[in-house]
Amino acid sequence: MKVLVAMSGGVDSSVAAALLVEQGHEVVGATMKLWGGSSDSGCCSVSDVEDARRVASQIGIDHYVFNFTEEFEEKVVKFYVNSHQNGLTPNPCIECNRHLKFSTFIERAKTLGFDFVATGHHARVLKSNGVARLTRGTDLAKDQSYVLSMLQNGQLEYLMLPVGEITKDRVREIAREMSLRTALKPDSQDVCFITSSTGRDGFLSKRIELHSGELYDSSTGDRAGAVDSIELVTVGQRKGLGTLGDGAARYVVSVDVPARKAFLGRQSDLMVNTIAFHSLTVSHEPIDEGELVEVQGSAHGRTSRAVFFRDCVKFEEPHRKVAPGQTLAFYRNDVVIGSAIAC
Repeated sequence: MKVLVAMSGGVDSSVAAALLVEQGHEVVGATMKLWGGSSDSGCCSVSDVEDARRVASQIGIDHYVFNFTEEFEEKVVKFYVNSHQNGLTPNPCIECNRHLKFSTFIERAKTLGFDFVATGHHARVLKSNGVARLTRGTDLAKDQSYVLSMLQNGQLEYLMLPVGEITKDRVREIAREMSLRTALKPDSQDVCFITSSTGRDGFLSKRIELHSGELYDSSTGDRAGAVDSIELVTVGQRKGLGTLGDGAARYVVSVDVPARKAFLGRQSDLMVNTIAFHSLTVSHEPIDEGELVEVQGSAHGRTSRAVFFRDCVKFEEPHRKVAPGQTLAFYRNDVVIGSAIAC
């Protein structure tokens, strides 16, 4: 099989490519140049491209760079900026997966005549009865099915996830055995287009006007402080908010960007029975109205049981609010059945 591997310059995609070569596939590596500005972290820096190129050379495959900077700016960066401007908490990595890594990249691979694309994500694609299903990776501590939960059957049929069958420790071990230059490279944790020197506020302030905001106690309505940028305040935020005067930590329970107000409460005030959503994507078959599903609201969060409805989920037990703009992933056991965006 001809396989185009998306090589980010990290250890997981490096080992994914190496495993496919060992399995006898005709493998080519490609790194997506996504961000045209400064980057000191994530998967878009110059050093990451060089690491991918060097690993490709080590394992004896060709390597190319695809320039998707215009698409990335339009589909990911603008989305990120507009979301903050509207009081939402976006996940740019998921939007990058949705629009670039598993759309534009797959389209390019098909045009070039490849049979499959592959990445280094820790998840698995299992096929039965002609249907490709995304399931959790073998290493549950590193499972990345949440950030791939928007993928649909047509994309999954074209996808290989070689490291999803092994643990992260084994990935590192294989990289060391093969003396790959990425063997000890740390995992990427940050948004690739936001540098440590400018931060989120520095990046956004160059693209939109940031406004100061007032903080209020949600239970009494009393003013409780102020923030420099209301657009950066997130539901569930704890950092920098102090206490409610009785020693209890306080959290953001809601944000009103147009009014430039955020309301604070205790952790218990974040617990809800229902979370509304929009932009539902179904992986391979319909989700039944009234079906009991597992819901995950963050990349490394635990799932909770909830009843699925057309535009919301109702939990069996109170669940912590998910910030509007974040992704909800829906599971049947370990199989991803769809995703949506929290309201």
